[in-house]
Amino acid sequence: MTPEQRLADAFVALAGSTADGSSGVPGPLSVLAQRAPALLGTRAATVVFTPGGYDAAHTAGSDPQVSRLEHEAIGWREGPGHDCHRAGAGPWDQAALTGHPARQRWPHYTPRALRLGYTHVVAIPLRERTVTSGALILLSCAQRAFSPATLVLGRSLADFTAVILERAREADHSRTLTTQLEHALISRVVIEQAKGVLATRWAVPLDEAFDLLRKHARSRQRPVRDVAREVVEGRADPDLTDPTP
Repeated sequence: MTPEQRLADAFVALAGSTADGSSGVPGPLSVLAQRAPALLGTRAATVVFTPGGYDAAHTAGSDPQVSRLEHEAIGWREGPGHDCHRAGAGPWDQAALTGHPARQRWPHYTPRALRLGYTHVVAIPLRERTVTSGALILLSCAQRAFSPATLVLGRSLADFTAVILERAREADHSRTLTTQLEHALISRVVIEQAKGVLATRWAVPLDEAFDLLRKHARSRQRPVRDVAREVVEGRADPDLTDPTP
């Protein structure tokens, strides 16, 4: 497979990673972390997604060791992913882990990354429009810095993943809203049916029937919809459904 074919395949995989109707967060993160090293010529990659704040971040890695490293970095509140989260859409740069500045900047992250054999790291923001929701973190074992071409392509992958994640979140919100509306509609239908039953039993207008239903529910500190369902199903308190002679 040519580099162009691998790149196209990666974009297709990212686009299809939320097609199962799930919340969509683990899928794109995993695809990006797994595909990025081969596409970008790096040794490893991790992804941190922080829409709900850094402490509640989702993470994924190209192998278990870097996944553990990124998870620990969240607890340490340091490392390139943490700095990228703080900077938002601001400038981002790469760091040589073998130098004193990196040890001073990330006292926990740097020695752990060095023990895993990594010499350079860069965090590329996951950015959709003006919103930064995480970072793609690339790790290298080479003695030279990441090339400009690697960073440009990494940014394209990160931006595309951010769009996919945002669309997945929007779809989740839409599904939640639809479910809430369906429940509200069902409750309203049941209440209307109960009003009809009570209006017939008590020979009163529908408004009065609803007052009876509401007062009964309030006196027993119960939701109106639950009492209404019992009326419709014939399980309601006789005090409510049977008029006194």
